[in-house]
Amino acid sequence: VSFAMETPMRTVLKWLFRLFLLALLAAVLLILHTLWFKPAKPNWFYERVFMEYGIQDPQMLSSMRMLPGWMDWYSDDLTDQSLAHERKMQAKLKQDLATLRQYDRKGMNEADALNYDMLQYFLAMQADGEKFAHHNYPLNQLFGIQNEFPTFMATQHPVASVSEAENYLARLDKTPLMVDQVMEGLLLRERENILPPTFVVEKVLKEMRAFVAAEPKQNILYTSLAEKFAEAGKEGLSPAQQKLFLAKTEAAIRDKVYPSYGKFIAYYQQLLPKTQGNRGVWALPDGEALYAYLVRMHTTTEMTPDQVHQLGLSEVARIEAEMDTILRAEGLTEGSIGARMQILAKRPDQLYPDTDAGRKQIINDFQSIINEIDKGLTPYFNVRPKLGVEVERVPEFREQTAPGAYYNPPAFDGSRPGVFYINLRNTDEVAKFGMRTLAYHEAIPGHHFQIAIQQELQGVPTFRKVLPFTAFAEGWALYSERLAWEAGFQNNPLDNLGRLQAEMFRAVRLVVDTGLHSKQWTREQAIAYMTEKTGMPETDVTAEIERYLVMPGQALAYKVGMLKILELRERAKTELGPKFDIKAFHDLVLTGGSMPLALLEQRVDAWIAKQK
Repeated sequence: VSFAMETPMRTVLKWLFRLFLLALLAAVLLILHTLWFKPAKPNWFYERVFMEYGIQDPQMLSSMRMLPGWMDWYSDDLTDQSLAHERKMQAKLKQDLATLRQYDRKGMNEADALNYDMLQYFLAMQADGEKFAHHNYPLNQLFGIQNEFPTFMATQHPVASVSEAENYLARLDKTPLMVDQVMEGLLLRERENILPPTFVVEKVLKEMRAFVAAEPKQNILYTSLAEKFAEAGKEGLSPAQQKLFLAKTEAAIRDKVYPSYGKFIAYYQQLLPKTQGNRGVWALPDGEALYAYLVRMHTTTEMTPDQVHQLGLSEVARIEAEMDTILRAEGLTEGSIGARMQILAKRPDQLYPDTDAGRKQIINDFQSIINEIDKGLTPYFNVRPKLGVEVERVPEFREQTAPGAYYNPPAFDGSRPGVFYINLRNTDEVAKFGMRTLAYHEAIPGHHFQIAIQQELQGVPTFRKVLPFTAFAEGWALYSERLAWEAGFQNNPLDNLGRLQAEMFRAVRLVVDTGLHSKQWTREQAIAYMTEKTGMPETDVTAEIERYLVMPGQALAYKVGMLKILELRERAKTELGPKFDIKAFHDLVLTGGSMPLALLEQRVDAWIAKQK
């Protein structure tokens, strides 16, 4: 009887085991198919693409901090800068684009179609630019590898545990490899006659010489580590462990980092006499085609350089008239707009003391401006980011060549807030009438709202949380300056003048960027034009023009993006009349994440139709 009852049980167990093996085999095959072939669902493909790119970029993973701590296999490594890796990633990009186009776009719903369109646009644009892959300057005065690496280590790499501190040292030890990889690309560019402007080599040499001249204990790679240890206090490493790691860091700076940077210095020293002045990209091989491509990529439009130039001239004329009215009311009636703005900017009531106390007050005042508007935006937004934004000084070692201000987004894991960096190399560059506008652009409701909300999106592929489109991101930030004025945060005429000066600055960019790279303007000609029209300090203007020379086309995105967002808002107001809701419009724009302007227009038009 026992044997007779056991047989059916064994049979059931046997079949259950077989079914389990079949299910396991099916799962394994599905995973392998998803990893190596066209995944069954587009969303699986999107995640595979992002995962594969992320695996190849350990510094990006450290900066974003999207993965849980137990998955940290990357923090002891640096991103591969070699030509072989570059070729590998270019081949992957073309393969990903081909795989994406195998999916049936016509059968997708609205959300899936937007995912498809965004990724296709991005990959296709990158593929179009492959022939210009070396038309850039990896060592430059703004965001070159030589200053981005120490900045990344100081501001992005955590050292709250022994393992994180060990990873910090491991990355320092890999500096020689990184430098050799970058040198490979620099030498290739030289052979292809793609040389940086003369001023780039001069300024980077000055920066790197100062970087290696400091005693290792005075270098930012050492001082920032000591500061992080101090901030962690009892929660961090023991005093004995801190002492050990600081000693090892000092040795790594002296024995690994400085000799490696010596290679960069020696190369740029011999390159300097070979440079050919401060010319735009028109002087590079295929420079005209390169710039036409960069205009398309950064504006996400089909505008030509000539069309952008003419738009800039018309916007400059319009804004000049508005600025003139306010300046006359201040008793400033003689001279160009720029000359009168410079007089205003030098008034004692508009300046801070050029002291440590003055710099601290600037940071505090910027934070107060941000906190004030953050509390007053309820009538304009439903969706708000979870994390806040803090104001910090641009690291001193790079402030001479850094822009006047910039923004770093929060960490995905919530461990780091958004940071608005202000350049305090010279307090005379921070006129009080421009501070509100700058804070609204870089922080709230500008970059911080747009980028932090994008990072927090739910129910979208991961690439939608991180993919940048300059015209959208910078267009939103410039739109935010105007929105703050419309919301009553710049009622003081001088604050409004600061807003207009900032808008003029972006309109002038359309003129000078196309002037430098398409119409063969000189560096000095562009500096003179921007000074005349904006009245910005000469140091700021020079830094800006030199920025455009190393980042051609990027500066066009601001005004083009802003004008498109305003155009779409006015279209929605006209079409919807009393049904128009400004909060709903802003939610619509921000909760889609960054996207090409043509896709934003489709999204808004579909929303208008639904509201009707």
